[in-house]
Amino acid sequence: MALLKVKFNQKKRVKLAQGLWLMNWFSVFAGILVFSMGLFLKIELRKRSEVMDNSESHFVPNSLILMGILSCAFNGFAGKICYDSLDPAKFVKWKPLLKPYLALCFLFNILIFFVALICFLMRGSLESTLAQGLKNGMKFYRDTDTPGRCFMKKTIDMLQIEFKCCGNNGFKDWFEIQWISNRYLDFSSKEVKDRIKSNVDGRYLVDGVPFSCCNPSSPRPCIQYQVTNNSAHYSYDYQTEELNLWRRGCREALLHYYSSMMSSMGAVVLLVWLFETAVMVGLRLLHTSLESIANPEDPECESEGWILENSLKDTLKSALENLKKIGKFNQVEADGEGGEGEEGGKTPAITTVS
Repeated sequence: MALLKVKFNQKKRVKLAQGLWLMNWFSVFAGILVFSMGLFLKIELRKRSEVMDNSESHFVPNSLILMGILSCAFNGFAGKICYDSLDPAKFVKWKPLLKPYLALCFLFNILIFFVALICFLMRGSLESTLAQGLKNGMKFYRDTDTPGRCFMKKTIDMLQIEFKCCGNNGFKDWFEIQWISNRYLDFSSKEVKDRIKSNVDGRYLVDGVPFSCCNPSSPRPCIQYQVTNNSAHYSYDYQTEELNLWRRGCREALLHYYSSMMSSMGAVVLLVWLFETAVMVGLRLLHTSLESIANPEDPECESEGWILENSLKDTLKSALENLKKIGKFNQVEADGEGGEGEEGGKTPAITTVS
């Protein structure tokens, strides 16, 4: 028994073809939207590529760009088929191509669904990429005289100001690295010498943060040095007082920003997938309803359209049997070639009679 069998007359076939033509052009615009989203996400990731550890995060935007291009191509082609199906004479030339095209559409819809899932599931990979990238970026904050790293200070400062964040996981991350360049340290000072000697790696560590960590909304002047020293500031307790530094780490801020963006894009791609699936089903019904016309010379006669010619169970069973036949055929061919090789390798015995 055929799956989702529907009876059609000429009027219904024409309406289906017109509706599918319109839906295909809506899908082309949806493909342009997906392409634009991928391009926008790629630009946003490139803006902050200095604080990302690798290029894995670009898999999502590259996939969206590819899906957008393929969607425009597939649906533009399908729109032409639907338009020509209104004229039986024009539709004849598309008949041999429809089955392979529908198979490609099926694979394309699987890919779209996979890309939509990836948009929702990339959070973990993105988090590790940001964590390591920010850690490395903070280490290079002081290298304002080193070629290739001289821009890192500006990058980190602009990032902390824009996203209202401080450090990787929080402001205390700055206490564990030397973020002040040796160029601006007075090595004749006893305080500087003591701090460097007290550190195993010979680094100048302070309980301070860059100016970009300061919260401009705080009524108190920014306390960016001796943050943990209560006696260094009047009426101050860093453990109980609301600090005038950004509390949130930049990893969390960036992760929330990109995750929200990708989740929204994933929802849009999921809607596009549903729309593409509906178009594919409609195109299959149109294809089978036109092929099953009993009398091609009488286009007004009734016909039947279906999604699968047999039930889902029978179709799967038939597909498995075909795969087994192909496997057995390849095996027989391989055995035949091996036998010929063995025969070819034998040398006829020559008997000499003395």
